Amino acid sequence: CPVVLAPVNSSVAMPPPADIVKVAIEWPGAYPKLMEIDQKKPLSSIIKEVCDGWSLANHDQFALQHADSSNFYITEKNRNEIKNGAILRLTTSPAQNAQQLHERIQSSSMDAKLEALKDLANYSRDITFAQEFINLDGISLLTQMVESGTERYQKLQKIMKPCFGDMLSFTLTAFVELMDHGIVSWDTFSVAFIKKIASYVNKFASDISILQRSLAILESMVLNSHDLYQKVAQEITIGQLIPHLQGTDQEIQTYTIAVINALFLKAPDDKRQEMANILAQKQLRSIILTHVIRAQRAINNEMAHQLYVLQVLTFNLLEDRMMTKMDPQDQAQRDIIFELRRIAFDAESEPNNSSGSIEKRKSMYTRDYKKLGFINHVNPAMDFTQTPPGMLALDNMLYFAKHHQDAYIRIVLENSSREDKHECPFGRSSIELTKMLCEILKVGELPSETCNDFHPMFFTHDRSFEEFFCICIQLLNKTWKEMRATSEDFNKARKRVMQVVKEQIMRALTTKPSSLDQFKSKLQNLSYTEILKIRQSERMNQEDFQSRPILELKEKIQPEILELIKQQRLNRLVEGTCFRKLNSRRRQDKFWYCRLSPNHKVLHYGDLEESPQGEVPHDSLQDKLPVADIKAVVTGKDCPHMKEKGALKQNKEVLELAFSILYDSSGQLNFIAPDKHEYCVWTDGLNALLGKDMLSDLTRNDLDTLLSMEIKLRLLDLENIQIPDAPPPIPKEPSNYDFVYDCN
Repeated sequence: CPVVLAPVNSSVAMPPPADIVKVAIEWPGAYPKLMEIDQKKPLSSIIKEVCDGWSLANHDQFALQHADSSNFYITEKNRNEIKNGAILRLTTSPAQNAQQLHERIQSSSMDAKLEALKDLANYSRDITFAQEFINLDGISLLTQMVESGTERYQKLQKIMKPCFGDMLSFTLTAFVELMDHGIVSWDTFSVAFIKKIASYVNKFASDISILQRSLAILESMVLNSHDLYQKVAQEITIGQLIPHLQGTDQEIQTYTIAVINALFLKAPDDKRQEMANILAQKQLRSIILTHVIRAQRAINNEMAHQLYVLQVLTFNLLEDRMMTKMDPQDQAQRDIIFELRRIAFDAESEPNNSSGSIEKRKSMYTRDYKKLGFINHVNPAMDFTQTPPGMLALDNMLYFAKHHQDAYIRIVLENSSREDKHECPFGRSSIELTKMLCEILKVGELPSETCNDFHPMFFTHDRSFEEFFCICIQLLNKTWKEMRATSEDFNKARKRVMQVVKEQIMRALTTKPSSLDQFKSKLQNLSYTEILKIRQSERMNQEDFQSRPILELKEKIQPEILELIKQQRLNRLVEGTCFRKLNSRRRQDKFWYCRLSPNHKVLHYGDLEESPQGEVPHDSLQDKLPVADIKAVVTGKDCPHMKEKGALKQNKEVLELAFSILYDSSGQLNFIAPDKHEYCVWTDGLNALLGKDMLSDLTRNDLDTLLSMEIKLRLLDLENIQIPDAPPPIPKEPSNYDFVYDCN
């Protein structure tokens, strides 16, 4: 009997169209409505359809917004971000809402005004609402309230102090959020407004929220406008900011250092050194060391970033000397070289000024300059015409000679009296070392927007760079002797010794010593012999056996190891990572979290109010992106968000941490990884999901390490047995097979 197949219902078998999104829509006092939104239809038609379902007239006065904590409005620009299962809310349109709030914040009732300002601070985070409120001249209204309106209520402060403080706090919060969208230029604000904000820094020192926002406004003014920088610099002094660093609130300390950094960064070149002198007079360094770095609490990431920025800006003051060539005709500069010679050789008596004694004096100077290790013995000034390090090298040498005189004399005399050709030329070595230290500390480069790499030891001394040099020049002299380098071929010796010295310094810095003495102690434990041991140990750990059997074994094992690395990367994506959204006000950025579903089919992501302490559950992340929809993963300059943001585009560190997921025709999910490790984990994991090779440095290192470990484990039984390069020869066939026993 033939079997008759029933026709398959094609509507059941086919997946829903890509332009259809299933959502739930809420309206106060009514049951939520389940609805399919056609993304091809105009948004106004969809809103009219929703209003008609609840019999609401004037649909043009309504809008849709996300029902999550963001409350952001849905527009034609961002509607593609709506995902299946999203919960939306029907609400008044942005224009209507902005008009109502514009009127409410001018209410004569204190309670109504306070509630309106609270709502305004919340809604101002949404750029759609912000545009409408700004169109109503809302920024001017807020600045007027700050300039004069608050004075009206100061009489009520004694009886309504909490209310007044909250009102001002919400006003400033709304202002900061509105300005953060970059719609209005910072250049439009009056001196009266700046004076008022600056006054809050002193007047409301006990009100944390007002102080926070006032400092944030001052920082943004300085960073975004040259004219405002000058006005703010006149209104706020370092002396007014210092007391906020001596408190216990780390967030206020962070904002305070951020304002100091902004003033430092935007100061004209001729004013920057003057400002550094003021900071030194006010003992900023010792205050930060006592109340921030050595306070009995952990330093959070943002504080670490601001300390790093201050460290970079302080070292950048050296750039001018680093790029200044010595003028051989400048007597003041030549006197520094004379002083180096005098301290080293203590020339107490000067020859008479006769022609004979002049020749004798020249001969003596030439001999001494050779002992000091200069290239040009006749005119050592020529040694300092190369930039970098320029005059900075000579400054360091003079500091060492004056402040560590015993060590200086010992190094010079010890090397000038050697006869075994292993002397370390002090002059040439100091020039090379200064150049290397500038490279290590990136003198002259702008601070990164993501780096937190500050070193506590540089906050323990007013002349930290010079002291750093003094420790390192003694290390270089010691390492030179240990390596038995010769000055005959200085360029070759320099390269070898400098590589070791740089490794010693970098390894010591990695431990983040808390003081210069601790740094010196770390270096003492990193002798040349110890560096050789470390290198040998690292080579052993990543040993690359070159015999053919081992290479064949590695080739056989490698796919298993790569699969293991791939699973680890995917497991890390399943755990998820918290990413930061960068903008012009770094500390107030929001966080967002992204993680892969356990079945590796969907990426879940969503915004967070603060950095999470552990994993974020899938159900708390509102947005989804099917892995099947991903078209490509791009990195660095190819990322859309790196092309958009001019300031970030110039920043090498940010570029190295940026990657984007491209999906659909124009969809994109943009990332800036917290660090290089997370960047490698995510780019590897995403490439693995797309069936592509994992090409990161981390994968290479992991593969080398795991392969080496696996091979060593497999070769344990062959310890002390030499593995031949070629397999043993196959013996000749026997003359007969009589020894074979047939079991059958």
